[in-house]
Amino acid sequence: MAIISLQSSASALSALNTAMDVTANNLANVNTAGFKSSRANFQDLLYLEKAQPGVRNANDDERPTGLFVGLGTKVSGTQINLENGSPIKGNKYDLFIEGNGFFRVSVPDALGEGAVAYTRSGQFVLNSDGELVMANDQGRRLDPPITITGDVLDVQVDANGHVLVQRPGQAEPEDVGQIQLSTFVNPVGLKPIGENLYVRSPASGPAIEGNPGEQAFGQILSGYYESSNVDPTRELIDLIRIQRAFEMNSNTIRAADDTLRAVAQLRR
Repeated sequence: MAIISLQSSASALSALNTAMDVTANNLANVNTAGFKSSRANFQDLLYLEKAQPGVRNANDDERPTGLFVGLGTKVSGTQINLENGSPIKGNKYDLFIEGNGFFRVSVPDALGEGAVAYTRSGQFVLNSDGELVMANDQGRRLDPPITITGDVLDVQVDANGHVLVQRPGQAEPEDVGQIQLSTFVNPVGLKPIGENLYVRSPASGPAIEGNPGEQAFGQILSGYYESSNVDPTRELIDLIRIQRAFEMNSNTIRAADDTLRAVAQLRR
């Protein structure tokens, strides 16, 4: 009956609406430093089995195919695209990770397990206590903390994350700490919480800590930050595909409605 068509198309409209929301969020964050785009993954729903494949008829011939009618689709999940964004020239405290890894920052216990969260956003500044913090409205501190106090002529961060401070009257720069990075077995399983931050989840697995430039960790490029990895052209193409799919399913609903109307008017 056409009622199945109505239900299938209605499920598609709901799923496509979610996909449009995901695409809109990607485009909204095209200029957000360190932002990782997402995509909506679809999966089909249950099937009505009207004929089973392999059943033998009266002549002992085997039915080569079955007869199954699907009941629509749904969004099975959103998948983060972890491709690196491009390095953008910034200030002397900005940091870019060339390769794998996330910066670790301190957050309240209610936000992240172990009071830490993870980010690819490399826009950093100093707060009033000389601590290196994220350049956003919350000013999350790096973990472990990096503090720069006193008279400073210059600050450099080497490829291995060592923060080197040049002070007046000193021939050699002072090493005030080393930035650490974190990776995950399944980084796609991280949970986004806003502020360019992610927290671990059972799907991501525990954080693997290490120093920049060691093993599978990327190196640090000082004076640059990572741009959003959103590709506006691709997102706009996806938006067009979603719009056309929405229109086609709307037409299916109209066709099913016309069929039901014709059935309802048979007695007239």
